[in-house]
Amino acid sequence: MLALIHKIGEIIARWWSEFTLQTRLMAAATLVVSLIMSGLTFWAVNTIQQDARLNDTRFGRDLGLLLAANVAPLVAEDNLTEVARFSHRFYSSTTSIRYMLYADAEGKIFLGIPFSESEVQNSLTIQRRIQLPEAATSNFELPMVRQHQTPDGEVTDVFVPLIHEGAYLGVLAIGINPNPTVVTSSNLTRDVTIAVFVSIWVMVILGAVFNALTITKPIKELLLGVKNIAAGNFKQRIDLPLEGELGELICSFNEMAERLERYEEQNIEELTAEKAKLETLVSTIADGAVLLDTSLQVVLVNPTARRIFGWEGKNVVSENVLDYLPTPVVAELTSPLYEIAAGNALTGGYPASDNATPSGDYAGREGGEFRITLTEPNRRTVRILLTTVLLHKSPGNEPLCSSCTYNLDDTCTFPERPEAKECTLYHDSSKPNLAEQYRESLKGIAMTVQDITREVELNEAKSQFISNVSHELRTPLFNIKSFIETLHEYGEDLSADERSEFLETANRETDRLTRLVNDVLDLSRLESCRVYHFEAVDIAQPIEQTLRTYQLNAKDKGIELIQDIESDLPPVVGNYDLLLQVFANLVGNALKFTETGGKVALRAYLLDTGDRVHGRWEREHWIPNPRCSLTPEGGDTPERVRIEVGDTGIGIDIEDQEIIFDRFSRVENRVHTLEGTGLGLSIVKNIIEKHHTQVYLVSEVSVGTTFWFDLAVYREPDKTQQEPGDRVPAISSGEETPTPVS
Repeated sequence: MLALIHKIGEIIARWWSEFTLQTRLMAAATLVVSLIMSGLTFWAVNTIQQDARLNDTRFGRDLGLLLAANVAPLVAEDNLTEVARFSHRFYSSTTSIRYMLYADAEGKIFLGIPFSESEVQNSLTIQRRIQLPEAATSNFELPMVRQHQTPDGEVTDVFVPLIHEGAYLGVLAIGINPNPTVVTSSNLTRDVTIAVFVSIWVMVILGAVFNALTITKPIKELLLGVKNIAAGNFKQRIDLPLEGELGELICSFNEMAERLERYEEQNIEELTAEKAKLETLVSTIADGAVLLDTSLQVVLVNPTARRIFGWEGKNVVSENVLDYLPTPVVAELTSPLYEIAAGNALTGGYPASDNATPSGDYAGREGGEFRITLTEPNRRTVRILLTTVLLHKSPGNEPLCSSCTYNLDDTCTFPERPEAKECTLYHDSSKPNLAEQYRESLKGIAMTVQDITREVELNEAKSQFISNVSHELRTPLFNIKSFIETLHEYGEDLSADERSEFLETANRETDRLTRLVNDVLDLSRLESCRVYHFEAVDIAQPIEQTLRTYQLNAKDKGIELIQDIESDLPPVVGNYDLLLQVFANLVGNALKFTETGGKVALRAYLLDTGDRVHGRWEREHWIPNPRCSLTPEGGDTPERVRIEVGDTGIGIDIEDQEIIFDRFSRVENRVHTLEGTGLGLSIVKNIIEKHHTQVYLVSEVSVGTTFWFDLAVYREPDKTQQEPGDRVPAISSGEETPTPVS
């Protein structure tokens, strides 16, 4: 039972807690008013009942004394018949009397009115005693009064002693009915009070229900709708069939929600379009771009950054960037990224390590610059720029206007403050704890990744080139200066032959210096963006001119020059002067590295799809040097003319073949480095590449060396498809066993 009461109490308490303060106050006020009215009403009824009871008591006492005075002599005479007749007449004439009982001195009832036949019969066999009040004695002289409740109401009992001539004869008990008028008015008052009390609460309950149905429910719906709108749910609608002010309010709310929904859709479309533009722009830029949030998670990454970091096929978005960056990058960027994300980089720089090279601007808000060498997936050098993504805010954390010009109250009044500079508050370094004020304005970090491998290689090549040129220039200049100083200081002491020898040596060094400068100029011109004119060239002409040029040199060294040009060769696509320079360099090198009695051969032949190289040149006079093994076999490869320059010289080691085409690279002949600029083969390589083909070599030490390349056969251009002067694209060779020039 106690548990049930406790549970009911909890339910009532929970139910009461759901009411608003206004509802609680109204309920309490209603309860107090109803209790006061009920209390006053019951007090009035009780007062009336007490007055009626006193009146009944007085009336009963007076009536009892009057009746006792009349019947006492009759009782003394034992004239019970007359007593009964008088009492009945008295009872009949007085409606207020409920009953009349007569008892003797011992309290035994000997007469009662009203009476019935059954009561009389019972009275013959049953003796009854009257029950006097507890305060009554056996012989009392004054009337006594008491009240008791009956089903018909409260009855006043009046006990009057029967005394005649001083003798106590018994007692007369009279029951007095209450005043019917008073009873009726009391009952009416009580009923009206109860009705009023119930009516008040019924009205309160009905009012609460009406209020809940007509006001509270719509207000709750509006409150829920406003909360949903504030949470971003612009699809919220209120569907209540109400009229009047509440109906207009609901209609206005629904209209506002529709406008907000349309505005949101428009904003989403604009943001989506801007995002698509941004992603397209980021994906098309040549540099790598990675956008991070403040927790260093990847927000956006473009294909270039994926390629540089080897992220193809990996979903790195929403992942911590440090988990996917290459190890060298993680080692260099971990501390700077955490410093910037924590906001510390806004007030001070980050000290760079020995391997990284951050720019001096890293001490500011624009992040830092790092140059890092990667080994995976490919060896490359990258430059990484770290830039903070900031949202400018005032100290009150309210975003400033787009122009970043503001008053002290953060309102944009540019015409009134023409002297205001962009983000003056933001850049005010004199304010203390500026980083703390603007730490919440950091929205992310932008990483720009630039592949500077080519730039680094070019810088290294430029440095190497300058170093090599300086070294090559210093040697002949030093020799020239030495001989001239000797002639100047000791010319009179030298013989004519010695002076002539010194001058001849200085002249040779001058020629060497001239050749070096010319080769450098030629190489520089070839590596530039200069456009050369290509036309039909009869390959036999530059070959014959080269052989004529070097015929005397070969004869002096005792070297045989061999020319083997296939008859009826078609013209090739090329530049005559450039090809002449190629043949001159290759033949000159062959003569330089071939001993007396050796052979140098130039041959040219047409490559067909069905021809094989070996066997074609099995001629009696051919020199026993390494031969070309490149042979096209089938396919749609256009016809080409192959040119080979072979010798029976000292040959080139395998390790030297890898660098033979590098600038200033020269081969040693076991004793010393042969004279030369070391630029001849570099010039050959560049010229052949200008012809959209490659130069190859095959060599064996002490056997000889063969260089060869292919040139496309010149075809008359189709005027309907090709303009005159257009280049014919070169076709690469098939299987490549020798060392190609990359």
